[in-house]
Amino acid sequence: MSSARDISGVTADGASWLASAGTYPRSTLALWEERPEAPFVLPCGAVFDVVNAPAVFGRRMIDRLWDEGPGSGPVAAYRGRMLLFAAPGTAQRLPSLLQWEEFGRTGAIPPLLCHGNGDAVTVPPLLGIPAPTSADSRWLVAPDTRHPWLPGPEILLWAAVRAARAAVRISISSSADQDAKVYDVSRRR
Repeated sequence: MSSARDISGVTADGASWLASAGTYPRSTLALWEERPEAPFVLPCGAVFDVVNAPAVFGRRMIDRLWDEGPGSGPVAAYRGRMLLFAAPGTAQRLPSLLQWEEFGRTGAIPPLLCHGNGDAVTVPPLLGIPAPTSADSRWLVAPDTRHPWLPGPEILLWAAVRAARAAVRISISSSADQDAKVYDVSRRR
């Protein structure tokens, strides 16, 4: 892999980590060497799981992870969705945690697609500048190491709940109550 990369592109170590998810990592790396501008399909479950969120909600989750939490693992934008790379096993556990959490029942958290064992995802091109055919496919947080930190289901649940709370805005004032005290109840913990 070339060492001269755009900052939003995947490093050689990051490409090795991604390729390790496949059955034939060396073949995957050889294909990427020939066509670094092409997206690629990789299996989930062994090296990483992926939580697939609607773009706006996924962005809110990422903001919470970076502003108030531990940060995120690799994150990609693909066809109007956010792909958050997570620890293996997250796809199996996160849906039940979301059902248990009150926000999962009220619809404040949109349906998150969890890709794990037996699933595959399309990852963006390795280069930071996508090909014209993949204009809506790019890395937001590109893999840059052979052993990236990946959030587990509890951390992603926390981020989803925080993102849902931030999206809920309750207005309790009216024009007739100009002097009334107003409390923002959406920021309750």
